[in-house]
Amino acid sequence: MSVDMSAASCLLTEDQFLCSICQDVFTDPVAIPCGHNFCKACITQHWNVNVPYQCPNCNKLFYTRPELQVNTLISEMAAQFRQSAQQKASSSSSEQQAAKPGEVPCDVCTGTKLKALKSCLVCLDSYCETHLEPHLTRSGLKRHQLINPVENLEGRMCTKHDKLLELFCKTDQMCVCMVCTVLGHKNHDVVPLKDEYERKKAELGKTEAEIQQMIQKRRLKIQEVKHSVELSEEDAGREIAIGVQVFNALKESVERRMNELLNTIKEKQRKKEKQAEGFIKELEQEISELKKRSTEVKQLSRSEDHLHLLQSFRTLNTAPPTKDWTGVRVSPPSYEGTVVRAVEETLSKQMKKLFEAELKRVQKSAVDVTLDPDTAQPWLILSDDGKQVKHGDVKKNLPNNPERFDYCTRVLAKQSFSSGRFYYEVQVKGKTDWILGVARESIKRKGIITPTPQNGYWTIWLRNENEYVACVDPPVLLCLKSQPEKVGVFVDYEEGLVSFHDVDTAALIYSFTGCCFTEKLYPFFSPGLNAGGKNSAPLIISPVNHTE
Repeated sequence: MSVDMSAASCLLTEDQFLCSICQDVFTDPVAIPCGHNFCKACITQHWNVNVPYQCPNCNKLFYTRPELQVNTLISEMAAQFRQSAQQKASSSSSEQQAAKPGEVPCDVCTGTKLKALKSCLVCLDSYCETHLEPHLTRSGLKRHQLINPVENLEGRMCTKHDKLLELFCKTDQMCVCMVCTVLGHKNHDVVPLKDEYERKKAELGKTEAEIQQMIQKRRLKIQEVKHSVELSEEDAGREIAIGVQVFNALKESVERRMNELLNTIKEKQRKKEKQAEGFIKELEQEISELKKRSTEVKQLSRSEDHLHLLQSFRTLNTAPPTKDWTGVRVSPPSYEGTVVRAVEETLSKQMKKLFEAELKRVQKSAVDVTLDPDTAQPWLILSDDGKQVKHGDVKKNLPNNPERFDYCTRVLAKQSFSSGRFYYEVQVKGKTDWILGVARESIKRKGIITPTPQNGYWTIWLRNENEYVACVDPPVLLCLKSQPEKVGVFVDYEEGLVSFHDVDTAALIYSFTGCCFTEKLYPFFSPGLNAGGKNSAPLIISPVNHTE
């Protein structure tokens, strides 16, 4: 009989074994006069609350409370179905995974909590595969809204009205329930949660694209920084190699010059010693002759032979011929200044080589520079190719635009630089007055302005025909061994360096170091006043011929 009942239960659907009140498999099922079945406890509690007596399914009214008797057949079939369902759930549970830390557990599982597959926004519970099945098969539960498993489902309910948060108030930028729209958010711009979700999702997509673009820019910046470091390493390697080479050469030169100095001193000493030896030998020879004469004189003075004494007197009475040693001196050689001169000569040669190497290096940053007529003071005369400038005797009628110098004899280049290195050369031959260097874009161009770093200029100045100064406050007088005929100007923007070189002698004239550049720099030129033709030669921007 139990086998037949088990087979029969397998032919029935799950809905036929569920109580419509508790939504679970029948426990002590009873039938009421209209024919519908319920758990005895469920219908009893329902009627205790709801009077008159009415069927929860078909709404049929009963004027007297029906007598309830447990239907043993349905009870046994429900028990068989419950056992089968539990076995099926147990088998399914063994295949499912237990919830791991950080994963949402099933709220229905007892004992080991399995991993939830979905959460129900109506029931406010999360379900594993087994306990989710009623929501997928039963008509009453199919209408519930299922989402991917989440924790804190209570947080999806309105705390004021205990209703599902299914709307979004755009006015207050918050999630609300249906009751909120007729109370605290009345007349507000309210849209379905899904609509705002789609809009916000689109915004997030745009934000994600922007973030990805920002990430890409930063990746490119990382590559740029890494490349900069690589270039810096290469520069550092070259500088180290040059430094080692220069100092090794200096060391060899110093050692060589030291040996030459020692040999020179020793040679002088040998000559003095040889000279002294000659004098001593000569003196000793004279002493020997004098001793011999002294002996002969003593012997003659003791002689008793009158004739022999008188005959020898004339010969022995006078001293033998000797050298007058009164004025003979063996003075020690003078070494005063020998070491200083040797060091100066050695360092001078090495410094010249170093300056030549430095000039070759900076010349690699040569740029093409031309004069900007829109900045030239009206008394200045510029060549058609923009490479020459001098002071004229006639003021030209030019517009007094903001870029133009109106008082000082100055002009800027057309080209500007805001990064990297650049170098150019200017011929100053034949001039008695000039100023060269660089100036920042924001300099004042009207009236008298001293060309110092405080005013945005980094320059050197030839004044009074042969007086060279670095234009700082106060000015620094420069001591040059020769008057330069061509000046090279080098700028390293990031390093904050402006240096001036005598191109013909490769000597460093002056360097501004530790400068802080924050805007564009322009090559700057001032040919000075004509001075009645005395300073009529132009400043000439010359092509750079790389020194060999």
